[in-house]
Formats: sequence, structure tokens, C-alpha cells
Amino acid sequence: MKRLIPLFTALVLFAFVPIAHAIPPIEEAELDNGLRVLLMQSHNVPMVVMKLTVPVGSRLDPDGRGGTASMLSGMLTDHTAKNDYVRWADRLDAAAIRLGSGASYDSMSLTLTVLKEALDDGVNAFAEAALQPGWDAGRFAIFKTDSVAGAQKSLEEPGVRAAEETATLLFGKHGYGHRSAGNVASLQRIKLKDLQSMYGAQFKPQGAVLAVSGDVSMDELLSLIRPALAGWKGKPAVAALDVAPAKVVRGEDRHVSMPTRQMTVQLARLGPSRFDKAFFANMLLNHMLGGGGFSSRLMTEVRENRGLVYGVYSYFVPLAVPGPFVISLQTRADQAGTALQVVRDVLRAMHDGKISKAELDAAKANLSGGFAHRLDSNGKRVGLLSMIGFYGMPMDYLQAWEANINSVTLAEVKQEAARFLDVADWNLVQVGPEPVQP
Repeated sequence: MKRLIPLFTALVLFAFVPIAHAIPPIEEAELDNGLRVLLMQSHNVPMVVMKLTVPVGSRLDPDGRGGTASMLSGMLTDHTAKNDYVRWADRLDAAAIRLGSGASYDSMSLTLTVLKEALDDGVNAFAEAALQPGWDAGRFAIFKTDSVAGAQKSLEEPGVRAAEETATLLFGKHGYGHRSAGNVASLQRIKLKDLQSMYGAQFKPQGAVLAVSGDVSMDELLSLIRPALAGWKGKPAVAALDVAPAKVVRGEDRHVSMPTRQMTVQLARLGPSRFDKAFFANMLLNHMLGGGGFSSRLMTEVRENRGLVYGVYSYFVPLAVPGPFVISLQTRADQAGTALQVVRDVLRAMHDGKISKAELDAAKANLSGGFAHRLDSNGKRVGLLSMIGFYGMPMDYLQAWEANINSVTLAEVKQEAARFLDVADWNLVQVGPEPVQP
């Protein structure tokens, strides 16, 4: 535990270190096995963070067994073939090594955070977790029990119920049609062999990305990861970006009954993909609609001007193909209909082009002004580097980000509003005591 003190001290200190105005370049290399390596050097704190992103997303969960990829990610960092749970925890603790994991729709990630002085040990532990899974049946049983219990508890959360219903409504039997964490029924069906099959088929270096940020050079990094990952080879059965788009669903209404006094309301439709040509115009459009907090149109009209909701916001999830575009709010059940009507009025106005240049300029200033915060830690940097590598974004993506935001015209934003904000194209999900008639 003594070694953990300097690690967490460094983490706290680094949170307050301002980034330089110039964005460091992204260095790139490729291992013989096809693994892509992206590095952004940062030498002001003796730490390194690395994130391995592999094409093992929840979209590939076996039919009816949603949550498989998520459970696999947890098992990989829990123990290994060489070290049981207790020995593994002791080993990581002794060198102040932090391992994390998770799964999203398109990918799975393993993350290492380590002090520079323990980087060699950290990389070896990272490789052991990734390439030498333990498959301990007892630990799997615990993971499964805990996951089912967590899913059961989440049924008490209206937001979770709304998210599940929205995913099913928009995507049906598509791989995106369930939450990555799974639900009670799907988690109960998962067997250890499902995790092993998914790992064997998909956990491969081709199409994967290792993103690194911190106090290390590319030469140092490669000298460590090449031998550590030397035995890892192959390509996944399903390529990283081999995803069919979902069928468009529009104008559907769903209600989930819960004995609450509040109503959780979600309007949802398919939004832009990660590769949409108007991606930055859509970022600005969403910021103005409901993604910009108290400066957004929805917050102003629904909460500030009328006091109808506790909170309201919008977001879209850019995936390999069009993902969900969601407007979410929570309010008293007896005023949900009024709140919903105001949301639809906002959509109609923006769809019809009632967006001012002043509003667009404010959104640009807000997003540009907050861009530095997207790069103010090693963890945030490896997240962005992983996205760039996994989805094949241009290597100057970060350097060109503000220019891309500021080059968007009012006409382009209005065009995207006409494309995405037609009220008739949005579906309605309500979670609460009784359905509200639109």
C-alpha cells in the first residue's frame, strides 16, 4: 500500500497541471503482429497510462446473452492463468499498478496506470492480464452473481429502464439492441465457455490499438511492449468496423410502468455515425439543442423559462454506424405531457431553421474554450487516442479539432437540423406511473 501513496499523489497533482497550448504530436508505430501503437508524450509527471482497445464490443454478445463482453473484460483483469485472485491483487498492489477494463458497443478496453519507475513491471502485468486469462470457474461464478445482483438492483432506476427500452426500440435484434452491461435474464444465461469463445474469436491484435500517454518515448515503449506481446497474433473473426446499420424506426411509442411519482421521458432516433461528413456540425447542433448544459435551448425553454423538469439534455453516441441520438428528461408525472410538448416545440423551431448566428458563435466558443479539458490528463488523452486509432480518424484529428469546429457555417447547422430534428422521426419512451399522451 505504501507504493500507492505516490501514485495517487501524482494523479491528484497531475489533475491541476495545465496543458500546453500546442497539442503534442501523435507518434505512430505498428508491431509485426499488426497492433497499432499511438503515443502522446507528456513528461511533466513521471507516470504512464496505456489503453488497449480491441474489437470485442457488446454488439458481438451471443444472442440472448447480453453482458458477455462486459463480463469478459472484468475477468481479464481479475486474475490470470499464473496468478489467482489473491496473488494477482498482491502483485499489482506491490508495484502500485492499476488495471481497469470495460466494454462498449464496438470495443473492449484494458487500461494500465503506473509510475514510470515501475513501467517495466506494469507492462508485463498488463500483457499477462491480456494474454494469459485464468478462466477460474469460482471467480466466474462470483462475477456472474454480482452482475445479476447489480442488474436486479438497476431495475429500480427509471433511467436504466428507459435506456434498455430505448436500445431495444431503436435496434431490435441488432448488436446495439441491448445495454453493454446486459440485464438480469441475459446475464443469467452466460456461461464461462461464452467468455472463452468470445476471447478466442475476437481478442486479436489486428484491428486493435494500444494508446499511450505519459513519461515515455516511442523507443522506450516499443522496447517493452514488443517482447511482452510477442506471442499475440491473428485477426478477429469479425473485423472491428464490420457492422451493418440498423433499420430506421420512427414514430414509435413505448411505456414502462413503474410505481413512481416522476416520469422519465426519452425521445430517441438514430443519429450520426463516427464517420458522418457533418460530424462537427452535428456536435454544434447537439450542443445548442441540449448538450450545452444551461446554455442549451432545451434547458432554457423547459427548465429555466417554465420550471417543468429537474433536468433535460441531449446527446448522440457516434459508433461505427449510426448510433442513438437521445433527448432525456425527468419531471413530475402530472406535467410530463406539457414538458414533452415544449421539447417538441423546440425541435420544430430548430428543424425549421430558427437558429441564429449568435447562438452558433456561442456554441463554438463554448466547445473551443473547453477543448483543453479534453486533454488535461493522461487518461483523457489515451481515450482520445484510442478513438482515433480504432475508428481510423486522421492523425491530425486533435490538432484540427478547433479549426473543424470553427469552420462550421450556420447553413450547415441548419441543414443538419432539418436532417435530424423532424419531430415525426423521433420515438418516445416513457417510464413512470402511466403513459402520457403526446
